[in-house]
Amino acid sequence: MLIPLLDVLFNNNAGQATAHPGGFEFSLGYFRQLFSYYFDYFSNERGKWFALLYVCIIIMLATLLANFFRYMATRVLVRLRMIMLERIRLRLFNQFSNQSLEFYNNQKKGELLTVITHDVQEIEHSIINAFQVFLRDPFVIIAYFITLFYWSHSLTLFTLLFFPISGIVIAVISRQLKKKGYFNQDLLSQILQSVDQTISGIKIVQAFGARKFFQKQFASLNRSFSKSSKSMFNQKELASPISELFGVLIIVTVVLYGGKLVLDGDMKSSVFITYLALYSQILQPAKNISTAITTLQKGVVSADRVYGLLDTPIAIRNAPSSLKLENFEHELSFNNVTFSYNQEPVLKNINFKIQKGKMIALVGHSGSGKSTIGDLVPRFYDVQEGSFTIDGKDVKKINLDDLRNKIGIVTQEAIIFNDTVTANITMGQPVDQENLKRAADTANATEFINNLEKGFDTPLGDRGSRLSGGQKQRLAIARAIYKNPPILILDEATSALDTESEKLVQDALDKLMQNRTSVVIAHRLSTVRHADEIIVLKQGEIVERGTHEELMNKDGFYRKLVDMQEVK
Repeated sequence: MLIPLLDVLFNNNAGQATAHPGGFEFSLGYFRQLFSYYFDYFSNERGKWFALLYVCIIIMLATLLANFFRYMATRVLVRLRMIMLERIRLRLFNQFSNQSLEFYNNQKKGELLTVITHDVQEIEHSIINAFQVFLRDPFVIIAYFITLFYWSHSLTLFTLLFFPISGIVIAVISRQLKKKGYFNQDLLSQILQSVDQTISGIKIVQAFGARKFFQKQFASLNRSFSKSSKSMFNQKELASPISELFGVLIIVTVVLYGGKLVLDGDMKSSVFITYLALYSQILQPAKNISTAITTLQKGVVSADRVYGLLDTPIAIRNAPSSLKLENFEHELSFNNVTFSYNQEPVLKNINFKIQKGKMIALVGHSGSGKSTIGDLVPRFYDVQEGSFTIDGKDVKKINLDDLRNKIGIVTQEAIIFNDTVTANITMGQPVDQENLKRAADTANATEFINNLEKGFDTPLGDRGSRLSGGQKQRLAIARAIYKNPPILILDEATSALDTESEKLVQDALDKLMQNRTSVVIAHRLSTVRHADEIIVLKQGEIVERGTHEELMNKDGFYRKLVDMQEVK
């Protein structure tokens, strides 16, 4: 559009007339000739000012169309970006919720939170932004260069010599950014871990006068992260001025070399000015690409961390042809079970059976393997040697959802979510108001629930911060009652309570265990005295078994535990 206009302004085409292109044809040549035809018509018939007005109108129309399609393209890319991020977060969350306890034993909570928040966000800012640039700008540059080659082969080839130099410099910067990116993300994980630990244990931190220690620890991490981030940002921003410097150097080269061609008569001045204008348009896309390449390195680091977690195998999963477990009919059986977390076995040749409807109590010193047995029943871990069966079926072959639907768990630390009382009891199951109230009544929880400002619809705060320890525990029992499982695991459910709370909770537990198969892990005699069988563990082995009276009469290890008040 500019070349014929400049020719008119410089009087290079006085009286020139382009022929009408004839019948419509969807081609660049047709539209170019049509433009030239009307331009020559306005220039020759109406005057140069009308030719100038004609070109300006066409430029405005072209700009309007370009911006409209650019906006529509951005809408498409935004949709692509949001869907991609949504799917990544969903896959990460599903991966977290499907992983075994062993996975969480080996991972830092802060690192997992960093991945699903900061790393996913970094993918959006770095990789997807770069993706948009790579989808658009290389094609813009190619189109420009095709046109520039058409106008002057020699001048365009000469300027291309400078591009590899710029590319090498950008590549060196990118490699260094990637190395620093891994270090930076690890520091951020440590910061989140420090914050989480401090907030979760704020009572202990303040009670032991450890505030300054934790503040100093956090300040050190924060300072290291700040220094690392500053170094990364400085290096990343270096790419933009370098690419601009090379761009200006190329333009200067074009001016010198092209100017000589014009002075020698080998190129029209109008073509040269338009060539310069078009070449200058290459600078911004080239700058975008170089910036995107350097920015991409941080995103690649984040993507490595994200897909490192997504690719982590799920240790506990359904067998290829898993068995249905419609009902629990007969017994649970541990058959020569040996288990270890690292090298030293925690359980050694464990053999016992639990008949349906019976209550089995596991007692022993801390670290004797009681809780591990409780974790093997719902298959939080897999048996390494021997087998654990339900009604003769190895749990490794039973469908996980079927297995866990048959089991209710009440632990020493009641896990309460930042949601309503109803949501904490039903845990995603359909809400049945009658069963909900019955569960609360049975768990001795109705009174304190009704005293809350919104009753069952009261939000309980982070980790149930609005409730006492006994109230949390009774809510956890109500949760198990509402689920109504045939198998129950109680892991020291009363050991952290005061006497009054213990009495209420123990009464609720007694109601809960009626007509259920129960595995009770406890220190307190009040919990295990009436068990159908007490299994005494020492260093991962069964050393005694029997009823409370039988074991007391033996005057063995169990009697010593009672006398030492490790079982109260």
